[in-house]
Amino acid sequence: MPRSVRDPLQRARGASSRQVRRSRRSWLRTICLVAITLTIASPYWISLAKSQTKGAMHGPLDAERSFKYLTEICNIGNRSSGSAGMEKQLKLITEHFSKFNCQVKLQPFDAPHPLNGQPVRMNNIIISWHPQAMDRVMLCAHYDTRPYPDREASPSAQRGLFVGANDGASGVALFMELAHHLEKIKPTFGVDFVLFDGEELVFSPQDRYFLGSEHFARRYRDEPPKYRYRYGVLVDMIADKQLAIYYEKNSMSYAPELAKSIWGTAQRLRVTEFIPRTKHEIQDDHLALNDVAGIPTIDIIDFDYPHWHTRKDIPANCSGESIAKVGHVLLEWLKEVP
Repeated sequence: MPRSVRDPLQRARGASSRQVRRSRRSWLRTICLVAITLTIASPYWISLAKSQTKGAMHGPLDAERSFKYLTEICNIGNRSSGSAGMEKQLKLITEHFSKFNCQVKLQPFDAPHPLNGQPVRMNNIIISWHPQAMDRVMLCAHYDTRPYPDREASPSAQRGLFVGANDGASGVALFMELAHHLEKIKPTFGVDFVLFDGEELVFSPQDRYFLGSEHFARRYRDEPPKYRYRYGVLVDMIADKQLAIYYEKNSMSYAPELAKSIWGTAQRLRVTEFIPRTKHEIQDDHLALNDVAGIPTIDIIDFDYPHWHTRKDIPANCSGESIAKVGHVLLEWLKEVP
């Protein structure tokens, strides 16, 4: 039999082997093409997914930048009224807002130190957007920190370092981030950011709180400016990782419709951390603004923060996402203030 001749079974086996090899080469080419396509396309899809997630969660606000501002503030250390840390923070804040199209003014005043009675120079900071508007809305926060972490268990720890990441820095970081957006929107009123000094220069229970807001409220009442504040919104402790913001009882007594309008904006934006139920009754800077100045003001505060007034109130226990969510709600609310 000639060597070139094969029987039918051999020919079938040879054909099958060639088909398998061709099939394998086809699969390899397909796999390579898919891998190349994914390599080229994946950055786009990853970027798109991130942008969509970010947009859904935070709107235009930048959570990473918000957290960066909070960390930058806390890196100063303690920032209690009259301290070197407060001087550094005051410089940081004024330099930051000087980069934007707004007016920055200090409202200086003196208050006696609780331990020795010596005068302590304090400064409220007023940052005005669209200053020509005679009808205005105030967003406010305190920017000083408590001298010590008084809620620590041991007496020695109660004299440790307190940097006030949530209780102090979170409101400042929010306003620093909002500065990137105020020029881009058309609010229904002029907007002021007001940062209060002396909210808690407190060493014992009998010491006075809210020195900055009380001074501001008296000045507004006794030396009324040409403009008037339609509403006030106080923010305090808004960077908790497990953010949960309820209606505050005093706020619902003073300005219930204002609170409902902001929580309504949050519901429309699906920011579920704003919970439309009343929970805590808080003594805070909004009391003087209501009682003394007559400005309807509410308090946006998460008072369930587990690290309140302890050494653990640090950036690691805070969230830029929480700051951005609160900012998203306020930014949208400013466009439609009733």
